[in-house]
Amino acid sequence: MSRLSSLVTFCLVVLLAAYVYVARFDTGTGPQDIAEIRQRVTPILTADLARHGLKFGAPVFLRIFKEERQLELWVAGTDTFRLFRTYDICNYSGELGPKLKEGDRQSPEGFYSVSRGALNPNSRFHLSFNLGFPNALDRAQGRTGSFLMVHGACASIGCYAMTDAGIEEIYVLAEAALLAGQPKFEVHAFPFRMSDDRLAQAAGNPWLGFWTSLKPAYDAFEVTRIPPDVLVSGDQYEIARQ
Repeated sequence: MSRLSSLVTFCLVVLLAAYVYVARFDTGTGPQDIAEIRQRVTPILTADLARHGLKFGAPVFLRIFKEERQLELWVAGTDTFRLFRTYDICNYSGELGPKLKEGDRQSPEGFYSVSRGALNPNSRFHLSFNLGFPNALDRAQGRTGSFLMVHGACASIGCYAMTDAGIEEIYVLAEAALLAGQPKFEVHAFPFRMSDDRLAQAAGNPWLGFWTSLKPAYDAFEVTRIPPDVLVSGDQYEIARQ
């Protein structure tokens, strides 16, 4: 190979690495206009919420189910949260089970909190918000990783990717809730809908113990329709006493 060819190859490798690096940290300016998205989507959401007896800007709560490839968006009503939309997850990477380390291309499972600073209207993936992985339990378990998001563009390397239309609605509702005073919204990411029967089918799976530790929070919300306060005790999740 000539020196010129080698130089060209080297430059291409450097450019590719730079692109991957920037995309990895999701700091680029995407082509979308967030003001236009708000203007277009807000009236639709406001009208649909009203039909459910809900208000735009009310607190939100998200649940993710890997196996079913679904994201539920719940909105606070008078006393409890109500299911407003169920979105198909366009793409996620990895298998059932938690994320363990940087670069394993695994989408996380567990309980995460998202504050206003985690929202990125300039994402290369249309719109995004950072889940906040690793959380306290992930760190206690020695799990590593960063910039695990819910975003658009239907492409995933460890994130939960939605359609652009889906993330627009999710983002605008989450942003409105945070701007209206919700300090953070919770995202509960499960491997599957955690019925007793489905958990029994997981007998022998190496992640059964971890999945069992997720079930009390799932069950608590199923009963109360109020997101439970999930704490970390040592290297285990536990539900705060009310």
